[in-house]
Amino acid sequence: MSSPRRIRPLIIAEAANPTLTSAALVGWSCAKAISAQTDAHIVTEWRNRDDFLRAGMVEGEDFTAINNRRLQHLSWSLATKFSRKGSFSWSLYAVLSNLVYPFFERKLWQAFDPRLRAGEFDLVHRLLPLSPTTSSWIAPRLKKIGVPLVLGPLNGGVPWPKGFEDLRQQERDSAGRLRALVRFSPGLKRTRESAHAILTASRTTLREVPAHLRGRCVFMPENAVDLEKFPLTPKAVADPFKPLRISFVGRLVALKGVDMLIAAAAPLVRSGALHLDIIGDGPERERLQALVEGENISSGVSMDGWVPHAQLGARLRDSHLFVFPSIREFGGGVVLEAMALGIPAVVLDHGGPPELVPPGTGFVLPMTTRQDIVSRLRQLLIQLRKDPAQLHAAGEAAQAHVCMYYSWEAKAAQIHEVYRWVLGQRSSKPNWGTPMGFADADDSEIETQDISHPVLIPGHAC
Repeated sequence: MSSPRRIRPLIIAEAANPTLTSAALVGWSCAKAISAQTDAHIVTEWRNRDDFLRAGMVEGEDFTAINNRRLQHLSWSLATKFSRKGSFSWSLYAVLSNLVYPFFERKLWQAFDPRLRAGEFDLVHRLLPLSPTTSSWIAPRLKKIGVPLVLGPLNGGVPWPKGFEDLRQQERDSAGRLRALVRFSPGLKRTRESAHAILTASRTTLREVPAHLRGRCVFMPENAVDLEKFPLTPKAVADPFKPLRISFVGRLVALKGVDMLIAAAAPLVRSGALHLDIIGDGPERERLQALVEGENISSGVSMDGWVPHAQLGARLRDSHLFVFPSIREFGGGVVLEAMALGIPAVVLDHGGPPELVPPGTGFVLPMTTRQDIVSRLRQLLIQLRKDPAQLHAAGEAAQAHVCMYYSWEAKAAQIHEVYRWVLGQRSSKPNWGTPMGFADADDSEIETQDISHPVLIPGHAC
C-alpha cells in the first residue's frame, strides 16, 4: 500500500533570511523546517536570494525570489530618515512596509496564478509578514479559485503599559497609534475572511480577531529554538559558594528595562553574590555603563557588546538565570533559547514573553511601576541566591517544555497538523493550549484549548 502524498504548500516568506535575526530568521527557520516535512516551495524577496543559495536552496525548485527591491529599499530609507538617531523606529517601518507589501504579492500572483489554478499546490501559507495588520492582496483571489490560505503566526499590537509613557515618547512610537485605524481597513477584513486558518502568536493578537472568526484561530507563538545552537544538554546545579551568574540578551534600548535589572541586582553584585552579564548593544549602552559605574559594580558586570547568534549558546551556558525585564515585547525568542539551555527566565507579565514561561519553568513578575518591579526583582534574586537548587528544577522543566513545543521540528509538526485540518485530513482543530502547553482558565474571552494530546515528533527524542 503506497504512503499518503506529502502536502504541497506554497509558503510566502518575503523577509526570510538565514543570516539575519528577529522576524527574518524566524521566517527562514520555520519555512525550512516545514519544507523538511512537506513538498513546500518558498517565495521570498529578491534581497534574500543569494543567502538562500548559499544555504543550499535550489532556485526554481526550492524557492522563488520576487524582485520588489526598489519599494522595499524606499520604505527602509524613509523609516531610517524619520527615526531618532541611534534608535530605528520599527513601528514606522511596519506602517511603510504595509504600503509596499501589496506590490510584492501582485508580482507573486503574476508568477504563480497559473500554477495555483492548475492545482500544483494544496494551499498557500503566508508565513511573513508577522504583523496582524498587513492585508493580503491575493487572499480573496485564492478564495475565488478555491485554494486554502493559512495566515501566520501573526504577532503585534502589544499596548504600552501604564506608567511608561516616557519610554513610548523616547521610542517615538507615534506611528504605532495608526494601528487602531489600520485594523478597520477593508483589505484587512477581506484577508481575515478569506483565510481558512489564522495562527495567532499571542493572546493580544488573538483578541483582535473578530469573534466570528475565532473558530479559525490556532494559538501558536512564532518563535522556536535551533537545538544545534542551543542543545538540550543537562545543566549542573549552581554552586552555592560561588556568585550566581545572571544574564540578559537584547538590544540596549530603554524599553528592554536593563536599567531596572541593574538597579535590582546592584546590592547583590556589590556583595559578590551575583555576576551580571549584559549581552547586546544599542543607544542605551553608554547610559547603562554609567549606571554600573555609579553603583560601583563594574567588577561584577560584563558588557562586551553583541555576540554572534551562532556563539550565543556557548556564552549563555554558564548562566544560572536569564532576566528579561522588557516592558513591551511581542515575542521573546531569546527567552526560549535560554530555557533550552536549562536556564530559567524571569520576565514581566506583559506581551509575549510570559506566554512562553509556564508555571514551574521560570518566574513571571507583575507589570506594575518601575519602582515596584525593581523591588520585586531584587527580592526574587535574593531568594534564588539563598536557594539556588530551585533554579535547577525550573531549568529542567524549561528544557522539557522547549522539547515538547518549541523546537523548529516541533513547530513544523504543529503547522503540518494545521495543514491537515485545513485540507480536511483531520476533523478537529489542532490545539496545544492557550498559552501553548498550558491552559488559562481565567481568560473567559478566549477559548481554552485542549492540551491532553501534545505533539509527538516521529524519530525525535529529547
